[in-house]
Amino acid sequence: MKLIIFDFDGTLGDTRHIIVTTMQMTIAEMGLPARTDDECASKIGLPLDGCFKALYPEECRDTARRCADIYRRIFEENKAHLKPRPFPGVVETLASLKEQGCQLTIASSRWHRSLNELTRDMGIAGFFTYLVGADDVEQAKPHPEPVLKTLSHMGIEPSQTLVVGDMNVDILMGLKAGCKTCGVTYGNGTRQELEEAGADYVISNIAELSEISKTF
Repeated sequence: MKLIIFDFDGTLGDTRHIIVTTMQMTIAEMGLPARTDDECASKIGLPLDGCFKALYPEECRDTARRCADIYRRIFEENKAHLKPRPFPGVVETLASLKEQGCQLTIASSRWHRSLNELTRDMGIAGFFTYLVGADDVEQAKPHPEPVLKTLSHMGIEPSQTLVVGDMNVDILMGLKAGCKTCGVTYGNGTRQELEEAGADYVISNIAELSEISKTF
């Protein structure tokens, strides 16, 4: 294995609480019908406007776009007191994978600027060679463009690449690009959803990646 492409939210960063809280504050400000924590969390991994469109399919696209704008403002305000943290074992595993000679990158539905800031604040930015955010591509997950863009930039073949994420859209994105995929069950998706999406591996501890990487 030469390259591992990680999702961020729910895979590297434990961001569920800040995301769900921010989504519900956005919904309240917009005066939309309330959604539960689980309903909000089930849309993590989609681009922001797509997330709100999925929660409110009866609403127009303009409503989803306004929700996305409000969400970004509230998220910036919430970061001061709802700081995301790396999941247990993330820092140690990233260090181990680098020592094995793997190139590490991120493909996220989060905007590039936010991705830069959060990886820096969490102390993991130095592990990554390349970042792809939602605003770096035309087609979002589960479309393979974020992975294909990364492969092109890195000059690495799909057969030498593993895509790791916590949601079915991450798995589908990787498979459509011709890569092996690994789902993690400690994030926002379930084992069943990851397996049904076709994940080659499903793990409950990120440390297991160090062993998976040796099997390629």
